[in-house]
Amino acid sequence: MYRFSLGLGIATAVCGVSGWAQTGMRTPDLMAKKLAPYVQSPQAVVERMLELAKVKPGETVYDLGCGDGRILVAAAKRFSAKAVGVELSESLVRRARAEAQKQGVAENVTVIQGDMMTVDVAPANVVALYLITEANDQLRPKLERELKPGSRVVSLDFKVRGWKPKAVEQYEAHHRKYTIYVYQMGSL
Repeated sequence: MYRFSLGLGIATAVCGVSGWAQTGMRTPDLMAKKLAPYVQSPQAVVERMLELAKVKPGETVYDLGCGDGRILVAAAKRFSAKAVGVELSESLVRRARAEAQKQGVAENVTVIQGDMMTVDVAPANVVALYLITEANDQLRPKLERELKPGSRVVSLDFKVRGWKPKAVEQYEAHHRKYTIYVYQMGSL
């Protein structure tokens, strides 16, 4: 698995040919849809994101660009939520489904192989993002259109420009500081 170093080179890694090859996204059609590289988030960060978003039992959490499904599994297992992930990569979809099965939460986790820009997010109480700011910019009108008032959006490291966060927290894990932004629809 290829790990990106989040820093000054992320835009280059996202757009560069070698970055696409490393993520397995080789076809021009999929490259046009890919909004961010796959980067694993530490489990402690995942859980803190869900805590800050105040996920409650029975709520529905969407993870757009769900990667290996760790947010989905944590939402279902620790917070007793329903979880829906959207991921382009077929291999990551398989991994996410397998992990949900292994952790005993497959009945509460759905993983959709597809483009996050075309999946209806209206049922979400919480949407989790780990995309670059430019990708959040592309996603913002969709979220504003489809999410109901009171729904929360939690974004790791990259803000949603034009929105005022309800909470911002610096969180340290694995010798790195992460920034978690929480937004609430209807109070942006």
